[in-house]
Parts: sequence; structure tokens; C-alpha cells
Amino acid sequence: MTSEEKRQFTARISQANKSELVVILFEMFDYCIEQAEDGFKTEDLQKADSYLKSAKGCVSELRGSLDMGYEISHNLYSIYTYVNRQLTASIIKRKPVNIDSVKENMEKLRKSFEEVAKQDTSGSVVQNSQKVYAGLTYGKGTLNEVFMDNEAARGFKA
Repeated sequence: MTSEEKRQFTARISQANKSELVVILFEMFDYCIEQAEDGFKTEDLQKADSYLKSAKGCVSELRGSLDMGYEISHNLYSIYTYVNRQLTASIIKRKPVNIDSVKENMEKLRKSFEEVAKQDTSGSVVQNSQKVYAGLTYGKGTLNEVFMDNEAARGFKA
């Protein structure tokens, strides 16, 4: 992941509510799978391995965020476990194992969570973060994001 892509994900995470964080995790998973597939196609197995491990990290975060007090969480846990096993098999065998099935399942879940996120009106999870303002500048067709904040208001509150 390039530093620009990391910066974009970081900016989105700093402004996201709980539901949006889940959607961002799915998007990060999609990105990692695309990069891993590219690694397999170009026979860059180190790249594929690295991105498969990152995708597994996304799945671990999704699995860890489940509230097991709900029945649907048990179903999601089973899906995430299946996905994790397929990613592990791909790492061990050094070739894609059921990646199309994994992508299909995760895509369906991502779309579902996007609908949930549209209805979630809760505030940002990260408190005391810099505010991100985006707008068109005088550059032709460019979009710049500016972080503005009073530094005295950031950090731990005593």
C-alpha cells in the first residue's frame, strides 16, 4: 500500500462512525485481495503472501468486532472463519485457493454493511482527531484535503 493510500484510509478512519469503520475494513480487504491476485499473476509470491496476510488481518478485525450476543454474529463468525481458512490455504500452497468464492462472500457482506452505514447517524468513533476538509482548489480537477485543528484541543483529556 502506498503512503498516499495509507493517508487516505487514515483520514477516512479518523472521521468514521462504527458502521463506516466496518465498511472501510471491507474496502481494505478488497484492496489486499486485488494486490495478492496481482502478485500471483505476476509470480511475485512475496507480494501475494504479504497482501494475503494483510487481508487476514482485516478478517481478524472484523471477527473481533462481532457482538456475539446476536445470532447473526455467529453466522458472520462462520463466514469470516471460512474466509480466513481459504486465505491461510492460499498462503501455504502459494496459489489462490477459492479466492473467487471469498471475494463473492465478502462483496455481499460489504454491500450489506454499506446499507447499514447509510442509516447509522452516530458520531465519529475517534475523538479529538483532526477535522478533514476537502474541496476543489484552483488546480484543474484536483481535490485537496486539508487537516485543520486547534492543536491545543488534541490529545488526552485529564
